[in-house]
Amino acid sequence: MKVYYKPARELWESLCARPQTGTAGIHDTVLSIIENICLKGDEALLQYCEKYDGVRLSSLLVTENEIEEASSSVPASLKKSIALAKKNIEKFHFSIMNPDPPRVVISTGISCLAKYVPIGKVGLYVPGGSAPLFSTVLMLGIPAKLAGCRDIVLCTPPQKDGKVNDVILYTAGLLGINKIYKAGGAQAIAAMAFGTESVPKVSKIFGPGNRYVTKAKEMVQQYGTAIDMPAGPSEVLVIADETANPSYIAADLLSQAEHGPDSQVVLLSDSRKLINKVTEETENQLKTLPRRETAGKSLNNSFAIMFDSVDECAEFSNIYSPEHLIINCADYNRIAEKITSAGSVFLGPYSCESTGDYAAGPNHTLPTAGFAQSISGLTADSFRKQIFFQEVTAEGLSLIGPAVMEMADAEDLKAHSNAVKIRFTQQ
Repeated sequence: MKVYYKPARELWESLCARPQTGTAGIHDTVLSIIENICLKGDEALLQYCEKYDGVRLSSLLVTENEIEEASSSVPASLKKSIALAKKNIEKFHFSIMNPDPPRVVISTGISCLAKYVPIGKVGLYVPGGSAPLFSTVLMLGIPAKLAGCRDIVLCTPPQKDGKVNDVILYTAGLLGINKIYKAGGAQAIAAMAFGTESVPKVSKIFGPGNRYVTKAKEMVQQYGTAIDMPAGPSEVLVIADETANPSYIAADLLSQAEHGPDSQVVLLSDSRKLINKVTEETENQLKTLPRRETAGKSLNNSFAIMFDSVDECAEFSNIYSPEHLIINCADYNRIAEKITSAGSVFLGPYSCESTGDYAAGPNHTLPTAGFAQSISGLTADSFRKQIFFQEVTAEGLSLIGPAVMEMADAEDLKAHSNAVKIRFTQQ
């Protein structure tokens, strides 16, 4: 990790720029994949599966037998852990679901209503490459179910044996999701956006992924398929003072660094001594990790900064707008009040980011790359839309009609004006 000491404020924006490793050619590659899926459908999906996943499939749909077999292979202790996570995630998302607001009487004869309705068909993308993220099934599937989505389609890459990871299938089955397809990467996003012979077309796509998946989600929006958010390489920022345990912080940084070589981890502190200890401890813990090569590459893209105060650390954090923010300070609640931009915030020494990834309750599908400036993490309301209703009686039209006609005339939209006028003249 690079270390910066009290950088000038004019350098803050540049320090907040995310690493752009391996981005050359992504746009053209993804565009080619999308066009091929549109032209050849399942044929192209099967070709990409052989090319990128290293397995030749005869069918993309996961069968009920495969789901049942996967369930029997999952240890009872893991099933118990998943049940705990499911309970907490359901409780959190149910508690923050927005109810339909009441009918609002604007004035005499004019009333309006906003009604929540579930999005009919949604697609869930679950990464399944080097780290099969069955936790993402919980994080996407539970709010989709709570929202009442009619059709839920799940795409995830197959393993070398042609099967989907057992725990991913078990978790999907636990939630009642059975439209599961063996497709990963940008090609899976294209399949859900446009539909193939096997994979249904959906209205909105959810889920994290690598740069190719993120680029594909970005591109299919241009063709009318909505997405949840740009959820690219994972990141964490830690604000810590001299009271923090360096071992805890090192572990938190590495927990995100192991996601991928393009992940970024950041440490902010007002203590040079702490930064030095964390740097040393990070190197020690890195040696023990199975994914140390991946985490090491991530650390090369990461940095620590010493500021004059933790308040200044909070200022920098708001500019960086991290996906995950850990505040490990003696007065973490006071610092938390200063945070205006982050995906998910973890407070105090025991709120490690891993709890949010799995079982604390809030979603782990969060905005990355600074998008937390304007986008929130996933909730059940992300799987719903609002429809506006309005009723205007004859009396209500008499009250607002003249204003509507004058405004329409001022915009030179005579037909708009006439739609009101005709109701006054032909009652």
